[in-house]
Amino acid sequence: MMGSLPMLGWLWPLLIVIGLAMIAVGTIVLVRRRPIPTANRTSIARELLDARYARGEIDDDDYQHRRDQLR
Repeated sequence: MMGSLPMLGWLWPLLIVIGLAMIAVGTIVLVRRRPIPTANRTSIARELLDARYARGEIDDDDYQHRRDQLR
């Protein structure tokens, strides 16, 4: 059993690179799945609502109703 370990000498650097790549991919996935804070989501929704109102996509009543719902 111990005699076969020297034959795997070239495999260790490859395993280290694969392991580091897996850690990097896992970190990226976790960072991307982090939820946006609620206060930030509300302000983004309000900006989108204001933009739709400014473009004339929604009328005054609809704008007021949706703005009240965001509060």
